[in-house]
Formats: sequence, C-alpha cells, structure tokens
Amino acid sequence: MNAEPVNASNISSKNEELYEMLLEAIPSSVLVIDKTLSVVSVNRNFLEKNNLFLTETIGQKLEKVFPAVILQRLPVLDQIRGVFQNSEPTHGQRLTYRAPGVPMRVYYYRMIPVIRQRVVENVMFLMDDITQQVQLSEKVQQVERHLASVVESATDIVLSLDAAGRFLSMNPAAIKIFGFAIEDDDGALFQDCLLKDEKKEMWQVFSEMRRGHKPKTVEWNLITKEKASIRVSWIFSPMKDEMSKTIGIVAVGRDLTEQRKLEMELFQSQKLAALGVMAGGVAHEIRNPLAISSSAAQFLMNDDITAEFRKECAAKVNSGIQRAAAIIDNLMKFARPATTHRVEPVELISLLQETVALVSNQARIQKIEIISHLSGESITVRGIYGLLQQLFLNLFLNAIAAMPNGGILTLAAESRVRDVLLRITDTGGGIPEKNIEKIFDPFFTTASMGEGIGLGLSIAYAIVKQHTGTIEVHSAKGKGSNFIVKLPIQ
Repeated sequence: MNAEPVNASNISSKNEELYEMLLEAIPSSVLVIDKTLSVVSVNRNFLEKNNLFLTETIGQKLEKVFPAVILQRLPVLDQIRGVFQNSEPTHGQRLTYRAPGVPMRVYYYRMIPVIRQRVVENVMFLMDDITQQVQLSEKVQQVERHLASVVESATDIVLSLDAAGRFLSMNPAAIKIFGFAIEDDDGALFQDCLLKDEKKEMWQVFSEMRRGHKPKTVEWNLITKEKASIRVSWIFSPMKDEMSKTIGIVAVGRDLTEQRKLEMELFQSQKLAALGVMAGGVAHEIRNPLAISSSAAQFLMNDDITAEFRKECAAKVNSGIQRAAAIIDNLMKFARPATTHRVEPVELISLLQETVALVSNQARIQKIEIISHLSGESITVRGIYGLLQQLFLNLFLNAIAAMPNGGILTLAAESRVRDVLLRITDTGGGIPEKNIEKIFDPFFTTASMGEGIGLGLSIAYAIVKQHTGTIEVHSAKGKGSNFIVKLPIQ
C-alpha cells in the first residue's frame, strides 16, 4: 500500500484547516487585522453577532466592519496601531454599546499581537459579550449591599465566628453591647465574654455546629467590656462554604433585659391576682385560730378557773397565734418580690411542699383533697426559685378552680436521668377539645366575668420555656385534666 506523499502543499492545507478549526472553536468574537487595519480573518461568532457575511468582511477596513459609534467613542484603532508598534498585548477593557432599538450590551475586548520572526504581522482582536455576567454581578452586589444594610441596621447582635470562637465580624449593635470592636481587640474570643459555667456549654454547642448540626438556641449571660452582665438569647448556625463544609459559626443574639423586666412585672401582677384568689381561704383559716384564741383569752380573764384550765387556755392562745402567723408567713414569702432573678440550684420537692401549703386553705374550703406522691429524695433543678413557685401555684389554682364542687388534686414527681416529670391532676370538668390548643394563650379564659383574666396558664407556659422545659396537658370533657411539666435536672 502506497502512503500519500508528504509535500509542502499538503502540510500548508492541513495547517489552514487546523487554523480554521481553532478559530471557529474560540467562543469569543475574533478578528485578525493586518498593518493596513484590514480584516484578514474572522470567525463565525463575530459574523453572527454582527449580521455579516464572510465575503463582505474579509479584506475590508476595520471601520467598515466595526460599528462606527464604538470607533468614535473608543481609541480602538490607535490601540491596534500601538500593538503593532510595541509588540505588547493590551489589557482587557470594557465596552458598553447600545445599537438603535436594541438593549444595551456590555463587551470585554483585548488585542494580542501575532508575531513571526520577531515582527508583528497581525493583531488578533478578541471580544466577549459579558452582558449577562455584568447583570448577574450587579444583582449579586445589590443583594450583598441589601444584606449588609440589613445586618448593619439590625438592633439584634449579629456575629460571625471561626471554629475556635474568634470574632470575624460584628455589627454596630454588637459593638454597642460588647463595648469593643474587632479593630480595637484583634483576636478577641467569644468565650471570654461568657460566665465560667456557660463556657462548657458553649464548647458543646460549637462542637455540634462544626459537625454541621441544625441551628441551636440557648440563653447565656454576656459579660461586656465594662464587666456588666446581660442576659442574651442566642441562635447559633453553622456557616458553610461552597463545598458545604462548616468554616465558622453565625451567632444572632437578642438582649433580654427589657423583655425580662416586662415579664417580671407581668409575673408580679399575676402573683397579686393569685393572692386575691387565696384571700378568701386565708381569711377563713386565720379567723378559726383567732376565734379559738379569743375564747381562750376570755376564760383567762376569769379569776375562778383552775390552774390546769388556765394553762390549757394559754396553750390554745399560743397555738392559735402560731397557726395564724404561719399562714401569714407563707403568704408574705410568696407576695414579697424576689431579691434575685439569677438562675441557681433549686430543691424542687421542698418548693412544691411550700406551694401546696399556700393553696391548702383554699382547697379545704372547696372540699378538695390534695394527694401528694412526692418522695423524700432530693430533686435539684436550675432555675429562679420565685418563678418556679409561681409556676406551680398557677397550676394548682387552675386545678382548684376547675373543681368548684370539690374533688381530688393529685401531685406526683418522677425523677429521670436528665429531667424530672411533674404531674398535676384534677378531677374537674375537663377541657373541651376545641380549647386545648388555646389554654396557654394570653387572656384566653372560660371563667365568668371578674373570676379571671386568662394569664395564669400563659405565664406558667412562659416560665417553663424560660427554664428550657416543656408543659403539656391531657384532658377530656368530664374526665378532669392532667398537666405534665418537664424540667431539666441540674
């Protein structure tokens, strides 16, 4: 078999074919220009975008092919001449062009010398339509500016942290609350602004974020530069790169100072309302020992009683006074505003027993039997003593109100590994199914006018949530109600 003879003509033909293939494969619009500024070669991309034919383009002067308005506005011809003289490519430049009746287009162009034997024989003019990229970039910049404006204008704390807890960015609200800016304290760590006990919890949360877990909500005390302590509700979310790898943490915090102040005022007003409910029972309970003490005191004023009877009367007077004093003391403990709202260890069983003592008078008047299944073991939770007492008082009073004709109020506690379950069960009329989802709503009540304003259970719900617990109710019409409170154990 004879091989095709190799000659200069074949090589030249193949080179031309290869040249044409490469020229057509370039996604840019390409013009090859000689020293007379005439077009010696052009690819299909340029022809299609400019509605030209190859025969009317090759050999034409550039000004005959290129839009005149562009040549008038930009020094394209001078730039081409400069490439021929300097043998250096131009830097990429941007070109904005709007033809009559056509939307504005944006192009990116550059010029590259074609050199043979150290002489520039031609200049290759490459132009790309970057209109979509520019529009996308502008939209991205607009979104970025909008997001930056949102973050800068937010009254909540917005932080970005690296995996070690080092500050990367903070918005003006954060700077105001923390008392410093990143520029003032380079390398500052988020954990240095927390209490010692909360740093351990922080590392656990950060560990979950590094593993890509879902956002986490916590409440921690923030220690400012001036050493002030501010209660802040935090939401931590993992910050990921384009490969979905966690590279940091986004933290959004809300100062709870004013919210806690309003809550305390609301809790205190509800506390006074609860005292009003108990007033009738307290008056009845105090009247009994006072009546006995009064009778015994009248006997003591007689001179003709025996020494033994005198002693017995004196004992009754003392006993009645002590009983009345105990009732008043219990009420004063509850009515007195709390001296601290700090979270601290609370012994739950003794708190429940004290709260039962507060409602026992009212329960006795309404012929309600209180059955307590509280074990002697100690159960400690972390919380605010006064709020937890108000939580259970509100639930007890709600149960008593549900049994106006008497019944049984049962209290039980179940200690588990991580939490404690407390059940408050009554034998009242129950809650209609249509009202189950509304009972924790503020001001929702089925009581008659003047008997309640519907804040007791909503406040109980708020206190439970503040202590990171849960509360639920199981009830049916005519079968009583069972409230279940779950609180985390210390």
